[in-house]
Amino acid sequence: MRKFTSSFIIPCSIFFCLFLSACGRRELDTLRFKDEQVLYGQTSRFKGFDPVKVSDVASSAMICRVYEGLLEYAYLDRPYHVQLMLAEAMPDVSEDGLTYTFRIRKGIFYQDDPCFPGGKGRELTAEDFVYSIKRIADPKNASSGYWAFNGRVIGLDEFRASSSGAVLTDYSAPVDGLRALDRYALQIRLKEPYPQLLWILAMHYTFAVPREAVEFYGDGFINHPVGTGPYILETWNNNYRIEFVRNPKWAETGRIELYPSTGTQEAREAGLLNDAGKQIPFIDRIVQYVVDDPTTTWMMFLSGQFSYSTISRDNWSAVITPGRDLVSEMKEQGVELLSSPTLYLSYIGFNLDDPVVGKNKKLRQALSCAFDPELLVQYYNGRVTPVYGPLPDPLAGFKSKPTAYSFNLGKAKQLLAEAGYPNGIDPATGRRLELTLELGDAAPDTRQSVELMVGMIDKIGIVLKASYNNWPAFLDKLDRRQAQIFKLGWVADYPDSENFLQLFYGPNASPGPNHSNYANPEINKLYEQLRTMLPGPEKDGLCEQMVNIVIEDCPWVFLYQPMDFAVTHNWFKNFSLHDFPYTMTKYRRVDNAAWNEWKAKHGRAN
Repeated sequence: MRKFTSSFIIPCSIFFCLFLSACGRRELDTLRFKDEQVLYGQTSRFKGFDPVKVSDVASSAMICRVYEGLLEYAYLDRPYHVQLMLAEAMPDVSEDGLTYTFRIRKGIFYQDDPCFPGGKGRELTAEDFVYSIKRIADPKNASSGYWAFNGRVIGLDEFRASSSGAVLTDYSAPVDGLRALDRYALQIRLKEPYPQLLWILAMHYTFAVPREAVEFYGDGFINHPVGTGPYILETWNNNYRIEFVRNPKWAETGRIELYPSTGTQEAREAGLLNDAGKQIPFIDRIVQYVVDDPTTTWMMFLSGQFSYSTISRDNWSAVITPGRDLVSEMKEQGVELLSSPTLYLSYIGFNLDDPVVGKNKKLRQALSCAFDPELLVQYYNGRVTPVYGPLPDPLAGFKSKPTAYSFNLGKAKQLLAEAGYPNGIDPATGRRLELTLELGDAAPDTRQSVELMVGMIDKIGIVLKASYNNWPAFLDKLDRRQAQIFKLGWVADYPDSENFLQLFYGPNASPGPNHSNYANPEINKLYEQLRTMLPGPEKDGLCEQMVNIVIEDCPWVFLYQPMDFAVTHNWFKNFSLHDFPYTMTKYRRVDNAAWNEWKAKHGRAN
């Protein structure tokens, strides 16, 4: 492993880094001179700003700087819960759990924009949420978020069906379950209880957009956000740089938002409550560069041009000690380390439609027993933890210890013989059984980890062949049920076991999220109970029951749950790792005095 120093050079990335450095230094000098708080960081290429059309993480982060919803996640509290955003109060919910009535905050205005009369942003109303949710349902928008409302809201599926056959969608058409009762009252009526609805309303899909902007910009709306959020888009070069500035409407309309005054004991000890009760946002300007190369990102962080960074596998040993602490020279430079488990689970999926792995449970069980999670932990420098079931920690039903089909090489060989392939030999051919693993990219890290897994399967006599695809081609194979075995992961949409267990629900088979095409009538029945249950011991017991069935049937090989690691400079304040961080930039702060002190001491970023 190579340790980065100020003289370390990688020819393919250094020129880009130096180019960004020159630009960044000019901006740093200019903007800091004004005493603005400026956050510099890295981003990936992203699809755009239309809340209903994008689902990737990078786009979600950008959208949530400009747009807002009824609810958002609390920043510092654990376990996760939602709090008010544009809603005036938590909803009134009917006794049967089918009707939610929200009051919208008054005096919330959209940013000024030419789409409005006179260019002046108008006040947000309940009708904006009716319109925005209808946009999710409109098939012409091809929204990736309709799964959250499919079959849930009275009349919305019918609106979707009528829209699919119309040249132009009639957004004035009434939907019985989605109504603005008055200017500031929104009512949602459900077909059945939907306890996850509040989580859904904290997702960017449901954030309010003004109809004027959608109609004014047409196809260009995806690149021209007009929202009520704390920031507005200043400039955007899709392949290079994006910049946001404070939304002046927050101050002009007397809107006051405060830094949270509650949080966990860990948050208090980390000094994350030092700004409690102060007005937000603190950051005046956000500048992010599109940098795909982790080496360039890391060098820009070390030079003080980025306020924070993740830690790539290649940089791990240069930054982190065997005891999971920062190396001393990082600490001396004012770098701080943060770590937290993520609500993410990586797995190997079997296509249950496949005539070989899909019809032979003992074969799947044998393959599950052949995977050694500890080898993957070592490969990822301890940045992942093994999982022994389909749920990550700390969700209800999480398995903290090995189960009947966790790594056991002897049992794998025994099960393989019972499956009809003694020593891995296919009796139909007299040769070793060959299976194909589909991958969504061909990056060096992917290839290296796959070689490790191929070696694991080789120990029981089976040949595992890797098939590398680009991401669209990979998804297409999954959607068309053509992948025999595949490596995939699931990031929680919200912190509920139901969000992971839906991946085993038969009606969600490909092209839905159940890409294993697993169909177990008992699981389907239990899931239909689970999806309408409120949190509590009964729901937890049902999760445990479903998890045990899935473990026995082995539609997946359970691999690992990643840890999230980040490093920040000591001038970057109020940064806390969060599984749903999209609306959280407004809470962060840059200490310019500490930044200038660091710059003077280290002679960088100037």
